[in-house]
Amino acid sequence: MRIKEIEIGEIFVPLATPFKTALRTVENVEDIVIRITTDTGEVGYGEAPPTAVITGDTKGSVVCAIRDFIRPAIVGMEIENLDGVMQKLHSCIQKNTSAKACVDMALYDLYGKRYGAPLYRLLGGYRRELETDLTISVNPIDEMVRDSVDAVKRGYRILKTKVGKEGAKDIERIAAIREAVGPDVKIRVDANQGWTAKEAVHILTAMEDRGLDIELCEQPVKAHDLNGMRTVTQSVATPILADESVFSAEDAVEIIRTGAADLINIKLMKTGGIYGALKICAIAETYGVECMIGCMLESKLAVSAAAHLAAAKGIITRADLDGPSLCKIDPFKGGPDFLENRIVMNDLPGIGIQTVPAFKEAGK
Repeated sequence: MRIKEIEIGEIFVPLATPFKTALRTVENVEDIVIRITTDTGEVGYGEAPPTAVITGDTKGSVVCAIRDFIRPAIVGMEIENLDGVMQKLHSCIQKNTSAKACVDMALYDLYGKRYGAPLYRLLGGYRRELETDLTISVNPIDEMVRDSVDAVKRGYRILKTKVGKEGAKDIERIAAIREAVGPDVKIRVDANQGWTAKEAVHILTAMEDRGLDIELCEQPVKAHDLNGMRTVTQSVATPILADESVFSAEDAVEIIRTGAADLINIKLMKTGGIYGALKICAIAETYGVECMIGCMLESKLAVSAAAHLAAAKGIITRADLDGPSLCKIDPFKGGPDFLENRIVMNDLPGIGIQTVPAFKEAGK
């Protein structure tokens, strides 16, 4: 099975409500998608969100990386030589992790189709079903409480609440949500780099003192501030999850080695795809550090790829794969079943996405 062509397009999927964090506000999923065709007629799909505020990637940079560097490097290579293709993919251009992830997932999609098996089984087949949280955007407290209660009514048992924009007011924000949803719902907080180390210690200690029972805190400080994050990790009882600080296997080793965080958040758009994510999984398994699988603002296509990785690996103990639930519509056919808080894998080969509708050429 030889790579014959790579086509680049765009998709547009409106969100049910605006997505708000300490870093940005987004109203629609507007992502780059690709279609890789082989000489046997098989097709593999990939997706990349242009998340410049985190990865540095824009639509233009993703398209340029795929069109001008990745495509010439791998067209003509055989899917059966997956490791060789991946080495070429990751060496033909530096950084551009979202573009690499887009191509990577399409290649793994084809790899599964080549051998007639769902990808999660080829990668390890640890489980068939996942439970995901649902993100509660940062808004006025009464609105966040209302969104949290609605999420619980929909069946979600884990909430990931965005904080980091108003300092100590986040304590009252989480206290109000905890009172509204009761003690049995897990609450994760995600500051998206919005606090200083001193603020994080103060806020998380106050949450602990008030018995708010926070499962974890994600990326409390700036991505580069590993010393600050280590201070937070050593000063509070709440587990600290490194997100924007971890792009590569080398980043994971440094964070684990220095004790900068308790947990690692894997996102395909940071790791350059499944190939890089598997390396982080191997490191985490060696050190006994649990991982969470997350996503950017991605549609069902990219989130399905992440779900396959999560279903394959036991070291991934938590899932933040709510992208499809945040979208107003599901324009895709196939893939895992996203049933509110439950993600159920099936036996479709590869990633399982069978069609990408309105495959419009990028930039047209």
